[in-house]
Amino acid sequence: MKRLIIGITGASGSVYTLRLLEAIRHSVETHLIVSPAAEKVLKLETGQTLENLKKTASFTYDYWDLGAKVSSGSFKTDGMIIVPCSIKSLSAVANSFADSLLVRAADVTLKERRRLVLAVRETPLHAGHLDLMQRATGMGAIVCPLCPGFYHHPQSLNDLADQMVGKILDLFDLENPQFKRWEGQRNDRQREVLP
Repeated sequence: MKRLIIGITGASGSVYTLRLLEAIRHSVETHLIVSPAAEKVLKLETGQTLENLKKTASFTYDYWDLGAKVSSGSFKTDGMIIVPCSIKSLSAVANSFADSLLVRAADVTLKERRRLVLAVRETPLHAGHLDLMQRATGMGAIVCPLCPGFYHHPQSLNDLADQMVGKILDLFDLENPQFKRWEGQRNDRQREVLP
């Protein structure tokens, strides 16, 4: 069974975290870290409480507990996902400012050369944001902005979230049964043959 650390920050997009945890609930050991701002946004956007969110994870940790096992490289994982990832958290990761367990776990993920996915949720972006993304990518992170596609004809908010969650889970070779893959489109026109 794979083992992933899941971080949730105060950026808008709590639905992505909920759908991601639900998609891997029975197939992945999850270690959840929730920022104080994320708890407020979760309640505001979804009506869910932190206690309800914790029930979908295998283990949960206090945001400020720098002594937790996920703060050490000796705790083996398959990587970490921060979803949604605020610009503040992106900045902390890109600058190795590990003053919380969430950023410390991300920093450890990078130093151990494990996969770190930062699902950034902000728009529009200025040059400073782009610089932070480039710095994080240069350190080994994968920046995966929360930009869902529409080719699957979404009918609900969950359809949109599930599509993006599928893209994130693909980065860990994990399947999301709700993810609709592009099957191609038939083109009935004959290709012109050049002389």
